[in-house]
This record gives sequence, structure tokens and C-alpha cells, in this order.
Amino acid sequence: MSESHDLSASRVAILGCGGLGSNVASMLVRAGVGSLTLVDFDRVELGNLNRQLYFRDELGQMKTDALSHTLWRIDPNVALRLETVCICPENLLELVRGADVIVEAVDGAEAKAMIMNECLARLPDVPLVAASGLAGLGSANAVVTRRMAENLYVVGDLTSDVRDGLPLFASRVMIAAAHEAHAVIRVLMGYPEL
Repeated sequence: MSESHDLSASRVAILGCGGLGSNVASMLVRAGVGSLTLVDFDRVELGNLNRQLYFRDELGQMKTDALSHTLWRIDPNVALRLETVCICPENLLELVRGADVIVEAVDGAEAKAMIMNECLARLPDVPLVAASGLAGLGSANAVVTRRMAENLYVVGDLTSDVRDGLPLFASRVMIAAAHEAHAVIRVLMGYPEL
């Protein structure tokens, strides 16, 4: 166990600002994390409101813009870097530059795999918190955090998938987001073990 760490000096990159990323961001700001990089290329849609931290009056806005306004309402002093782009191997390193921890919060399996592979290969010393298996009505207790490698933490049940026709419910997505946020906080505070 280590001494307390000032979270206001911490920098976290959140890749994806949907159900996971938007909720992780709000929890990290509430915990006192001082700097976030928000990366997403998508707009707020009506179908997002069931599980993402957006509101009807934000429909059509870029997720990074809408989320930034909410986060500044929580803490006007949080430093936000907004990157409204699609994540690819060519821009990933620049997008996460300077991050103490990276959060993978994207939807597609291919994008998730690319982020994990690139981060593990090119940024092995930067902790990565990822998610896999949040869909459906499985027990909330099945969503857990596993330390899969030295600097890789994976949240979820590792099996349920929207590609199998399972829906996403706010309750299960937010449980996973809370797991991701708490894993980030523990790592930043010097508690890498689960």
C-alpha cells in the first residue's frame, strides 16, 4: 500500500464517450481527477439516452462537446482535452499522450482489440482499464474486475455480447462503468492489486 496520491494531478484518457465512457468520466471528475482526455467521433442520439450521461436537449451534439459541459458543471476546474476523432492505430499514441491511465470504453470488438493490442505493445508501462461483457440481464454480480496482465484490467463478465442479440441496460452498463472508474482510482492511488 502506498501513500495517498493527489488525484487533481492525475491525467486519464477515456477512449469512447458512450455508456461506459460518459459515466466513467463523471465518476472520475467527482473523485477529483484533474485532467481528462475525451475521445469520441459520434453524436448524441435518442437511443443513447437509456444508458449514457446525455440529455434530450443535447441530441445531435458531438458527444465530446456535450459531455464536457456536464463535467464542467460537476467541477469547473477540471482540465478537458476534447478529441472528436475516430480512434485508429495511427492516432492512438497521440490521443493518449501524457495519460497516467487509459480507459477503453468503445463499442466494437475490433476497436476494443486494436486498442488493447496497441496499448499493450506500444505503451506497456501505462495501465489500461478495458471492458468486455456487459450486455443482457445477467447478474450484476457477474460483472467483476480482473487483472489480466501487469498493466491490464478488464471489467465485465467476459462473455455477454450485444452481437448475440443481448440488449444493453443502464443498470449493467453503469455497474461496469463504476468498476472501470474504481480500477482507475485504485491504480492512481497506488493500489494496483485487486
